[in-house]
Amino acid sequence: MEKRNALIAGATGLVGSSLLIQLLADDQYEKVIIITRKPLENKHPKLIQKQIDFDSIESLKLDFQVDDVFCALGTTIKTAGSQDAFYKVDFTYVVNLGKWCVSSSVKRFLIVSAMGANAKSGIFYNRVKGEMETAVSQLNIPLIGVFRPSLLMGDRKEKRGGEKIAQAVMGTLGFLFIGPLLKYKGIHADLVAKAMIKSAKADVKGFSVFESGKMQGMK
Repeated sequence: MEKRNALIAGATGLVGSSLLIQLLADDQYEKVIIITRKPLENKHPKLIQKQIDFDSIESLKLDFQVDDVFCALGTTIKTAGSQDAFYKVDFTYVVNLGKWCVSSSVKRFLIVSAMGANAKSGIFYNRVKGEMETAVSQLNIPLIGVFRPSLLMGDRKEKRGGEKIAQAVMGTLGFLFIGPLLKYKGIHADLVAKAMIKSAKADVKGFSVFESGKMQGMK
């Protein structure tokens, strides 16, 4: 079995924290690096924490090869404070991390995007996500996987009132989302993280997009 090293950006979020747990428990990964602004309390023999300024991600230096990079960076306009601040996190930081992957000979770049991502969308959030996908698709990385979850289910540290209500509704009516509607069904963050890891381990190359319905079937 090929041993690998993984890096996670956004390890404090809903999907990122699940990625961290799953990768630390996965015997195929020898080292798991997380890049953060502030250190986490997590302790594990495989875990390496790197505090960085995301405005200069290109300056990240490691003394070993990273094989797989998992990007779960993302915010909301409300949390970021403005559209410009949101764009910096959800576009600039993600694309610059992809460029670091190119310069560091990373083999696989797996990114959390969003359902509805479209560079031509009239909705700012969806347009930024779509522009990010277009930009990373042009990077010279052997495997790029974009994952578009619908409503994320799970216990988010950051409180989002509307999301809590939507999760409750989805938990009650989720059984109605079958067939073509499956991609709209709420998906647990653990399943998104699992799909990203499974995709990283698949013997494929190129640019791929995984809609929420497809991730539902990658159990």
